Parts: sequence; C-alpha cells; structure tokens
Amino acid sequence: MDSLFTQNISDEPEDIPQTDEPVWVLGKQYNAIKELDAIRRDIRSKLWFTYRKGFVPIGGYNSTFTTDKGWGCMLRCGQMVLGQALIILHLGRDWQWIPETKNSTYLKILKRFEDKRTAAFSIHQIALTGASEGKAVGQWFGPNTIAQVLKKLVVYDEWSSITIHVALDNTLIVNDILKQCRVEGGTTAEADGDVPLKAPSQWKPLLLLIPLRLGLSEINPVYINVLKTSFKIPQSLGVMGGKPNLALYFIGCVGNEVIYLDPHTTQRSGTVNRKIDEEEIEMDATYHCKFASRIPITGIDPSVALCFFCATEKDFKSLCKSIQEELITSEKQPLLELCAERLAYWSPAEDVAAEAIATSSCKYLYINTILIEK
Repeated sequence: MDSLFTQNISDEPEDIPQTDEPVWVLGKQYNAIKELDAIRRDIRSKLWFTYRKGFVPIGGYNSTFTTDKGWGCMLRCGQMVLGQALIILHLGRDWQWIPETKNSTYLKILKRFEDKRTAAFSIHQIALTGASEGKAVGQWFGPNTIAQVLKKLVVYDEWSSITIHVALDNTLIVNDILKQCRVEGGTTAEADGDVPLKAPSQWKPLLLLIPLRLGLSEINPVYINVLKTSFKIPQSLGVMGGKPNLALYFIGCVGNEVIYLDPHTTQRSGTVNRKIDEEEIEMDATYHCKFASRIPITGIDPSVALCFFCATEKDFKSLCKSIQEELITSEKQPLLELCAERLAYWSPAEDVAAEAIATSSCKYLYINTILIEK
C-alpha cells in the first residue's frame, strides 16, 4: 500500500477527524474510523489544480502574467469542478488515481488543463475568456464569473462532451435544462480509437452550476443545514466558494465542518504528456493533493456556487427530486426554487417535466414529484 496511508500516528495529519459522525465526499458516505484510508484515496484521486508559475505569459509575450499566484484561486477551483465532471463521465464516479496511473483517457483529460494557450481549459483560456465577463487578466473571479466562463469554454471542446447550465436568480427551471441537454440524433463520442466513452447519445451530460448568495458578510445560520445536505446528494460535485477573496473547492462535510481542496500552493508549470519519464511522473503527482483541509462551515464566504453533474437524463430527474425533497420542502428557508416553464408548443406527452409537476395551472410551477425511470 502507498506509504501515504501508513504514516506513524505521531505524523498523522488532521485532515479527517476521528469521529462517529458520517463523512460525506461528493455524495459518498464514509465512516472516518473504519474507512480513513478509503476517504484519503478518494480525495487524492480528485484533480487538484493550484497556482502555477513559469508558464508562457497569458495574453502574449508582452504580458507579465507568467503565474496566477494571488489572483487565480477561483479559476483553479473552476478547473477542479470541471475536471471532476470529466473524470466521472469518462472514467466513472468510483474511478481512483494511483501514482502508477497511465490511463490514456485520464491523461487526455489532464491535458485539457495544461498551463498553455492551446489547452481547452487552461488558466490562459479561462483568464482571457474572463475579459468577456468584465474581468481583466489578473482580476479575482467570483463563483458566478467562473461559472459563466466555463459555460462558454465547454462549447468548443467536443471531446469533453458536456454542457454547462448556470442557474440564475436562485431558480432552477427544469424545461430550460431539458431543452439544452436533449440531443436529437446524437452520437456517442469516442476516445482512443474504438473505445466508446460513457456519453449517452440522446442526452448531453450536464454540469449544473447554481451561484447563490447565502448572507451579507457571513452565511446566514438558516442555510447551514441545507448547505451540508447538498454534499449528500449523489450527483454532488461540491461547492465553489471560500473565504473573502480566497477561493476554495469544498468537496464534502463532517459534522459542522466542510472539507476542501486548497488551490493556494504555488507549483511549477509543466506537462504530463504520456507520463513516460520521471519528470512527467512527478508532474502528474502535483495534480493530486495528499490531504484535504477543513474549516467550520460558519467560516465560509456567503457567495457560493453549488455544483452537480448529471451524466444521464435519469440522473437529472433524480437530482430534481432530491433538490425538491431535501433542499426545498424540508427547509423553512430553501436555498433555491425549482420551477418548470411550460412552453406552448410542447405537448404533455413530450414534456418530461410534466411527470414532475403535480399541477399545471400557471406558467411557473413548483415541482413536487418526479417519477424516476426504472
């Protein structure tokens, strides 16, 4: 077993507390006492994007931006969310990384996040696209800005095979998402020759980002329980947020604390390529954090973005059911509203949202029940 998981007790990090309370990591439940090694392997398998230095200047050779230290933390959090979505889609939610991993699909995903202009989701692409959202290179992003930028970028990478929906005004409109994700006559993408990916042909896999403001200067206590509950939903991809002007990627919770990956480590820029020589092997390891960190949930900034991934339409319908039952109906102060916009030219037979709606007396309707396909 990797020596990472067999340290002496005196060297034991304080990443996961020894508690009987359940530990949740992106929709998975663990027992900290019995499954500590499994928790750490799971966390270490997540793609960890941090500040880098020494890359080709962002914006051309007249630019001085050869590092994103001090301003790129939310951009890196966005990369982590998108990277995890691609891992789940193309390798499976239970896939795990080890230092010896040379899976070609994994390497193809990682290549999309290299620190160079030609990589689809590089710090260069994200920073330059941010200009269209009013953020000059070197300016700090908030959760909504990174969500909007990623939404624009995924359109240009057909291999990644996903679409991003950004839910605004604390409202999730089901029919808008169904219209966006349904693919007429779609074809399954392929990778590495004849090996098909897990992208369904009639549904564009969905990365759902929900920017929210949960208070003024700090989180309103009324939202704390429902925010913790969001990590328990099977489709969870965590929460982009942080502390004021310090972005973190929250991937789980235990008790009244949240577990996060911290992008505030500056590492040298480099490439993994096919992970053949020692330098490439070492570079690959820099994309995986040995130990997560945690802080009290009351200490995070109230500006957040909830993240979910639905590889299939069934996943999305299940997510809607969970949001309605666990984040809305059971809460005195829900995080968001779940509505359906009924379009005049859709018949009830064609409208999947009709399965989810108990009444149809108005244009925007709360969704009370969703029938999950067997």
